Amino acid sequence: MPHIVVLGAGVIGLSSALRVQAEGHTVTIVARDFPTGSETVDAQAQINYTSPWGGAHNRLVPPTTASEEREHAMSLRTFDHMRSVQSRHPEAGITFMKGIEYVEAPSEAYASITEEKARAELKMEGFRLLANEELPQGVTWGCEYDTWCVNPMVYCSYLLRKFAIRGGKVLKREVRDPREIFSWKLEAGPVDTLINASGNGFGDENMFITRGQTCLVANACPATVTRQNADGSWTFSVPRNFDGGTIIGGTKEPNNWDPNPSLEVRETLLRKFAATYPQILGSEGKFTVMKDIVGRRPTRKGGMRLEAENLEGNKRIIHAYGLGGRGYELSWGVADEVARLLGGAFGF
Repeated sequence: MPHIVVLGAGVIGLSSALRVQAEGHTVTIVARDFPTGSETVDAQAQINYTSPWGGAHNRLVPPTTASEEREHAMSLRTFDHMRSVQSRHPEAGITFMKGIEYVEAPSEAYASITEEKARAELKMEGFRLLANEELPQGVTWGCEYDTWCVNPMVYCSYLLRKFAIRGGKVLKREVRDPREIFSWKLEAGPVDTLINASGNGFGDENMFITRGQTCLVANACPATVTRQNADGSWTFSVPRNFDGGTIIGGTKEPNNWDPNPSLEVRETLLRKFAATYPQILGSEGKFTVMKDIVGRRPTRKGGMRLEAENLEGNKRIIHAYGLGGRGYELSWGVADEVARLLGGAFGF
């Protein structure tokens, strides 16, 4: 069988490697960074390794364009996969729970959603519109639905272990250009196709980073809650479970390269979320802060790059990067498309 190299060990790289491996291919993952525990991951040195810092949940994004329809289909595929894995492997770091959406100034995409449309067209299980008395002050539209969250350290480590026990190879190395890998002498032999799941791509002028600051607290939260504020800011929680605390967020700052968290921003995030969802404060009435987190979401103008590129010598690169903050949400839909593109490469 052909030898496939996956470049990148974030959630897209790991998911794609497993999906391609399931087709019977020999697969090697090459990456500078690999999953590790939250207690030891270096927030400064690994700030560009996005997956550990992700909130890692699935939420409702009403599609209004063809690309958004495609992404919604990928999110549904990922939902089904996560449910299947969670039922068979509870140790994988996946938790199913309610997702709650609060919107201060809903667009037509949100305002037009009925319970029938959400269930029948959008395939949102457990969907319910919230009554006015259930909404926090300042919110004019809200809903709840069934969804999932993952603890990214637990989940990505689970994916890597599963890949390795199935015979996959890993190589920790920094890469300057994906094309150099075709000249490497690897244990599994010459490389036939490279899957570029590097997050930021290489020299793609459409790529930019979106800085996100969040705060990890020890407080438990029974739901993942997202509030879209009228000023364009966001207030949210993403429970990690598996003794991983809860993420409280968060900012979205395009092209801000500052790696240092702001205490003022932390205080604003915690204050706004406590006002939105006061039950998170528990019986003690306070947050227990574990750490501040700054991550860089690999964002791309025009959306993700998911396509095949032919090179000389019958070599091919399949690009799968630039998902911004939706890597976990779309991961198995992207992996399916990678496998389809790979099948086309070999005429399967």
